[in-house]
Amino acid sequence: MSKDQLINKEQALPGRSEAMVVPAKHTVLGHSLTPPWPKHAQQAIFALGCFWGAERKFWQQEGVYSTAVGYIAGFTPNPTYEEVCTGMTGHTEAVLVVYNQELTDYWQLLEVFWESHNPTQGMQQGNDKGTQYRSGLYYFDDMQKMLAENSRKQYQQSLSAAGKGDITTEIKKAKQFYYAEEYHQQYLDKNPNGYCGLGGCGVNFV
Repeated sequence: MSKDQLINKEQALPGRSEAMVVPAKHTVLGHSLTPPWPKHAQQAIFALGCFWGAERKFWQQEGVYSTAVGYIAGFTPNPTYEEVCTGMTGHTEAVLVVYNQELTDYWQLLEVFWESHNPTQGMQQGNDKGTQYRSGLYYFDDMQKMLAENSRKQYQQSLSAAGKGDITTEIKKAKQFYYAEEYHQQYLDKNPNGYCGLGGCGVNFV
């Protein structure tokens, strides 16, 4: 099967019951990568291509409490990176963003999301090709769903005015987020000269 075609549940790799072990603390922000979160915290999940550069983009934002990379929107429980790269888990690479709602909000993070990648490329991002690089917004409640959908409409208007293509970003209710392996977490902090394929369209959100 082609890596640019989504599989169904029956085709997915079986995975495993054991969750991935992740570091206790974020290497940049110093906070936990896993719950419980502070009372002020909200969470959001974004998929915008290779998660190394995507995570760095979000940990640099004011009001972000913690970030972690992982896999979402597929079928295989607790997949490995190698399994996700085969296209046989159905997952996409994603970033979990935990933010202080008193200092920032979901709409501001959506602006970062849209401007930081090319959401018109389908099953790829730049030179990275495959279903694990698809663009996605995964909402936790009706408010996030509404804001995600409204932001997609707004950015499509900006893209169309600039002569760009149609947005292919999927917007779905957040399923289980599976943490990626330890070496992927804050990868570009540990490896400052590491690969980052993140690149926007050069079109402002507003």
